[in-house]
Amino acid sequence: MSTALLGTAPPDPNKNHSQHNPLRDAIGLGYARDGTRPPRGRPPVAAGMRGPTTLEKPFNGAIDIMTEPSKKLPIILLAGATGVGKTALSLELASRLDTEIVNADSMQVYRFMDIGTAKPTDAERARVPHHLLDVVDPDEPFDAAAYAGLAHRTIAGLHRRGKIPLVVGGTGLYLKVLTRGICQGPVVDPAVRRDLKRRAEAEGIASLHAELKSVDAVLGASLHPHDRQRILRALEVFRSTGRPLSDWQASHRFEQTLYPTVKLFLHRSREELYRRIDRRVIEMMDSGFLDEVRGLLRMGYGPGLKPMQSLGYRQLVLHLASGLPLEAAVEEIQRETRRYAKRQLTWFRGDPELHWMDADDAEAVMAWVERRLATMTTGEDRC
Repeated sequence: MSTALLGTAPPDPNKNHSQHNPLRDAIGLGYARDGTRPPRGRPPVAAGMRGPTTLEKPFNGAIDIMTEPSKKLPIILLAGATGVGKTALSLELASRLDTEIVNADSMQVYRFMDIGTAKPTDAERARVPHHLLDVVDPDEPFDAAAYAGLAHRTIAGLHRRGKIPLVVGGTGLYLKVLTRGICQGPVVDPAVRRDLKRRAEAEGIASLHAELKSVDAVLGASLHPHDRQRILRALEVFRSTGRPLSDWQASHRFEQTLYPTVKLFLHRSREELYRRIDRRVIEMMDSGFLDEVRGLLRMGYGPGLKPMQSLGYRQLVLHLASGLPLEAAVEEIQRETRRYAKRQLTWFRGDPELHWMDADDAEAVMAWVERRLATMTTGEDRC
């Protein structure tokens, strides 16, 4: 696939696209006979894809972040690398505690992206109520600040009903800002932002990632080379202030304590985790992952969108648009997912408050959580 195709926004709906277009040809029904894209609006739900749920108030880009977190009622935070088995254990734990699950996975907030994000199934959602799934469309902006605002509001609602929220996910930044507050960072010059976006389109995000590593080695090493939004944010802060974003974050220090929190991390041996990841990718393909990607493209969600650049979606778009062999695409998904899991392990090892537990020992996990909650109730807050 050409760099231009990967790096640009979806096609202009008013522009004629009748000439040969490999992406359009690969997905078939995405364009009308005259080559124009169908009207956007609220896209129809493709077969086998979930639309918006009624679990949350619809997100319109404006977040109420003024909900005051309770400093008395606790939350349970269940973290783990991708593929470790968080979903199955969280369902058991939520059922035992008669509570509800709050999503903390940055990809599961997107509508129409179900198989590739390993979103809980309809049966699993029926068993235990889930929150913050299917919050925004793939072309709507969403970040850690937006997540924190919605999560605080959701947690407050559960606390009012006497529930102890079970927050489940592997997106370390979301969990961090939820429990420790968020570093807003400085105001930046809009002209700098526009210039960086132009450069990203012209040069590709890999070039800007290389530049970031030269001016902010800490963030440059921690961000994925395709994480366009965070790379641009880090560079715009440096260019506007002359100070690396990692310095701003370090000065914030995330020292707030917004909730009493029971924090645990599910783990397995690296060999077993990698086997589970490889097997899950095959299961996703067998469940229709490729058709899900085709459906997203048909609805007009272009390959340049941040969610479409995420694990699995990016590789399958390359298969559809540029002829990357499907077997090679699947192998790359497996390889990149293993690398992502390794980065998650590195991130979470930096949190000394996390209690690491064997993902296969559900009874031990549930017993430990119940003991920790009991000590919070009696005031004996110890491990």
